[in-house]
Amino acid sequence: MIGSAVRPSGAGVLTSLTVGGITGSTLLSVLSGQVSLYVSRPIQIVLMVFVLYLAIVVHEVSHGFVANLRGDPTAKRLGRLTLNPIPHIDIFGSIIIPGFMIMTGGPIIGWAKPVPVDIRRFRDPLGDFAITSLAGPASNALQALVYVVLFHVASALGWPSWVLFLGYVGVLINLILAIFNMIPIPPLDGSRLVAAVLPTQLAVQYLSIERFGFIIIFGLLWLGAFRVLFRVAEGLVRTLLA
Repeated sequence: MIGSAVRPSGAGVLTSLTVGGITGSTLLSVLSGQVSLYVSRPIQIVLMVFVLYLAIVVHEVSHGFVANLRGDPTAKRLGRLTLNPIPHIDIFGSIIIPGFMIMTGGPIIGWAKPVPVDIRRFRDPLGDFAITSLAGPASNALQALVYVVLFHVASALGWPSWVLFLGYVGVLINLILAIFNMIPIPPLDGSRLVAAVLPTQLAVQYLSIERFGFIIIFGLLWLGAFRVLFRVAEGLVRTLLA
């Protein structure tokens, strides 16, 4: 499972939360009958971490890039419009927690350092913030399409199994990240789209619940409320890679 959250703090902050769990057995079940595929666990981990970090970094850079286009250069001035993962790394959320979960065989859980967005600089604060928030999921959808092409090319040309695994994991992680992030629970990106169509006062009240947002989201994850979402993502993967 992969998810990303966007939340304002003070002037407005965008941040990524990522939750994931992908195993070799999941891969083989999805690709059953399509390819004969074996990838060792260490290579799986390396490829998953690569895809995960790229998905998060591009997601965050997309937020900052679009914010700059809409009038807020904060992320650009702070050097956050870069694919270099170092400026985006949160020591605890990007290294310690994910590393521990990988070593113990648990789901990959982590988050990136917030990308600062000052909504006061936007010409249309709610509308431009919604567009800025949408940029993240859109970037993940585009990445998923790139991995779809990679998978089919690798399959047609008989490239090594690890390339097929990379294509599969890239599609799955980015689709889940994009879909999960569109859930309209503040601080997820989808809540910005809802806020943009609400009257200003109602939008402010709606977004104010995001101080409890992560508690709500983790609670729903713990209860398995998002399982249908992940089934939808896996169904899309099967269709796209068929």
